[in-house]
Amino acid sequence: MPSAEDSLISRYFRPLATDPRAFDLTDDAAILGSSADDLVVTTDAIVEGVHFLADDPPDTIARKALRVNLSDLAAKGATPAGFVLTLALRAPDDAWLTPFARGLGEDAAHFQCPLLGGDTVSTPGPLMISITAFGRVPPGKMVRRSGAKAGDRVAVSGTIGDAALGLDRLKGGAAAALGGDEREMLIGRYRVPQPRIALALAVRDHASAAMDVSDGLAGDLAKLCAASGVSAAIYAQSIPLSGPARELLSSGAVGIESIVSGGDDYEILCTVPENRFEAFAGAAMLAGVPVTSIGTIIAGIAVPRFIDGQGTEIVLPRLSYSHF
Repeated sequence: MPSAEDSLISRYFRPLATDPRAFDLTDDAAILGSSADDLVVTTDAIVEGVHFLADDPPDTIARKALRVNLSDLAAKGATPAGFVLTLALRAPDDAWLTPFARGLGEDAAHFQCPLLGGDTVSTPGPLMISITAFGRVPPGKMVRRSGAKAGDRVAVSGTIGDAALGLDRLKGGAAAALGGDEREMLIGRYRVPQPRIALALAVRDHASAAMDVSDGLAGDLAKLCAASGVSAAIYAQSIPLSGPARELLSSGAVGIESIVSGGDDYEILCTVPENRFEAFAGAAMLAGVPVTSIGTIIAGIAVPRFIDGQGTEIVLPRLSYSHF
């Protein structure tokens, strides 16, 4: 007779394991087919009360869990190959698991990143979803954090700060003053990030260094610069903002630190040699992903500087979200 865990896996997750090398989740392991490519591995966990709220829709929680990992793969220039899932639940609640599995399955199909296996466990604490994702790049072509050089342009995809403002709205903060459509856009950016998989090839072909923006632009740029042994000058007026974020910033409802130090953007931050930037921007346009040059890599090991429209350095109380 199958255990309760076996029944849960069979009901909710076996239908998602469409790759034949997952063996319908009936084995202890799966096979990830070998190829001439390098295999890129990344893992991220999301925890109730830290990365999502207890009353967030279950399908958005599932999508976020997978997409934050796909965002890492995109920043490495990798194509998704599959993922494994660990799910810690307080109880096997059908009303929660059904939309969770539906959202996860839809995203797995959309991003061509099949479920290969995983584990389910019980917990007396907050819900936790951990995903390890696998991607492929041609040999030696993974884009690391450590390749930035003085003179490179600093670029980001999409817009910055929306997710942090969406969380602020859910907690009743300044974004509550916005209109309904604008509020929902920000909340959507917090709950369901947009991994820039379409930009992976352009990053791989042109970027000298890259990572995704998960803990905040300022902090993540500092990490990239530290890994590369360089610094950077960022022009705050060049940072791409959505309409709602710009409105909140110009009205004084939020400060620039909320934009550049908030987490959950899941945009790509990269550095591109000056003589390759035009080609990079063209490739990004063909991929349908907006990219913006926001500053320059400079020599030195100082923390990157953010400069306002008058040329004055902006003092940031904190660089990014930190778990500890």
